Amino acid sequence: MTLSQLRTFALAARLGSLHAAATVLGVSEPAVSAALAALRQDLGDPLFTRVAGGISLTPGGHALAQYAQDIVGLADQARWEVSHAKTDTGLLKIAATAPFAEHAAGRLLDLFTKRVPGASVDVVVESAEDLASLLLERAYDIALGARPPGPPGTTGPDVRLDSVPFLRYQRVFVAAAGYPLNRRPTPVPPAQLLGRPWFAGPAGIQAGTEEGRWLASMGIAPDIIRLSSETEALAAVRAGEGIMLAMGHIVRAEIQSGALVRLPVVGTPIPGLWWASTLDNGRTTTMARTLQRFITTADATAAMMAPGGSRGLERRGSKVHVALWS
Repeated sequence: MTLSQLRTFALAARLGSLHAAATVLGVSEPAVSAALAALRQDLGDPLFTRVAGGISLTPGGHALAQYAQDIVGLADQARWEVSHAKTDTGLLKIAATAPFAEHAAGRLLDLFTKRVPGASVDVVVESAEDLASLLLERAYDIALGARPPGPPGTTGPDVRLDSVPFLRYQRVFVAAAGYPLNRRPTPVPPAQLLGRPWFAGPAGIQAGTEEGRWLASMGIAPDIIRLSSETEALAAVRAGEGIMLAMGHIVRAEIQSGALVRLPVVGTPIPGLWWASTLDNGRTTTMARTLQRFITTADATAAMMAPGGSRGLERRGSKVHVALWS
């Protein structure tokens, strides 16, 4: 059993496909198959079976997947700490869900890096559904935004992580002034909104968020137009092109001024909660713990709730990063 074999297996298990793992690793699919064949022979377990569209793990494969993620993550962390032992500048690798990255990350992390000497951050936008596996693989030190869900087939959070709540928010439906449903005396069923375009930021409405769970409970599947940011989506709504589930504190002033109207929709406003998640049992970094504690302070809350909109998102290769400019 080698680290390379475990890395290949952990990736294939997470992606559910040998082809997808080969693509990420930049090798051929036969090379992935050969590595896993050696691992199967060493452990005396098939580990997975091939199914339509990918692979399905055996009970032994499920058991190994957890160990493989931890071992690979520890190896990567050890390699990084050794290489930075003399030049460590306190770099903190942060995974963030898109709404948090756009609306709060810039102001929060500007304040954090000013308060903590030597701290620097790299923030990448990731899907809520991927946060747990990315933390367990130690691709990131901390995840901010939606709470990472548990393994597939479970309904709760991932118990291998330490998640701390830090900010409550609400989502409300908004439209341009004059939208025909804004003066309805009773709440509008969401199904009545399906005739208009629904706008959202780059993440859309993800299943692992409170908004996604609300949508599932309503039993509807709207066509959602994803734009490069929620700020751009709001501009489309303001121009009368459709509707949007917006962050309540972001649109409060425009609702008060009449530039936007809040639609009375059944089940709204939708309450949400942002979380700061790290590995549990002391397996995370000191800097990640420092941020996790700092993010719950009154100063951090004030920074995240301050007006001013987005600090900026920029694409670098296949990932969206937060651009921390003033």
